[in-house]
Amino acid sequence: QGGVIAMLAPLRQGLRAVLRPAIDYALPPRCPGCGAIVGQDHAFCLDCWGSMHFLGPPCCARCGVPFAHEQGEGAQCGACLADPPPYDSARAVLAYGDVARTVALRLKYGRRIGLARLIAAQMARHVPPGNRAAMLIVPVPLHRWRLWWRGFNQAALIADHLARLTGIAIDKDTLRRARRTQPLRGMNPTERRRAVQGAFAQRAGQAVHGQAILLIDDVHTSGATASACATMLKRGGAASVHLLCWARALPRDQAAAD
Repeated sequence: QGGVIAMLAPLRQGLRAVLRPAIDYALPPRCPGCGAIVGQDHAFCLDCWGSMHFLGPPCCARCGVPFAHEQGEGAQCGACLADPPPYDSARAVLAYGDVARTVALRLKYGRRIGLARLIAAQMARHVPPGNRAAMLIVPVPLHRWRLWWRGFNQAALIADHLARLTGIAIDKDTLRRARRTQPLRGMNPTERRRAVQGAFAQRAGQAVHGQAILLIDDVHTSGATASACATMLKRGGAASVHLLCWARALPRDQAAAD
């Protein structure tokens, strides 16, 4: 059977190449941000691309908030020095803005699940250096009732694609929502922390001892959810927890992200 599949692979590829122009003509690729026709799948138009604020160095070694200039290896922002979060690092592809919000909402509520692959591909460059065999990808879980209502967990979809792209192991059962929480939208940081306190638990028998956890979420606003998850993973013996997400609200923009 494997030999037959291998023989058919070139045929499928050839058929796909022949049909691709007709498919693109009938259903042309569109920009994930605004819907404008673009040259290839999962490509942004020039206007959307120009408006996107990509994040990276120089930034706080802990939370990833951007610095105006390089401050040296391991430098942390004042907020992290005053009150260190329980996760070891947090990185996002984009600052929260119109395009980042649109893509996140289209995935989460518009059921455009193909966008999870785009997000994972952009997120891959933020995977921390180190032995990938000692890393484990863990998505932020949804409560079972919210999962039933939505039909999928967007963080888990992103995590699946990231695992395939990087070769890092994934475990979608490590964390669970121990209780349902109210939507955090509109809450201030203190209210968010209270809302998620005790909301997560580690499943019995799921070992994370000594592993570097890549915690996956779509949007990072106040960090309350990530902190609650990281705390639970550290209690389970994780060596480190690194948050990776599509977009994060910068301190001055947190109200807009709520």
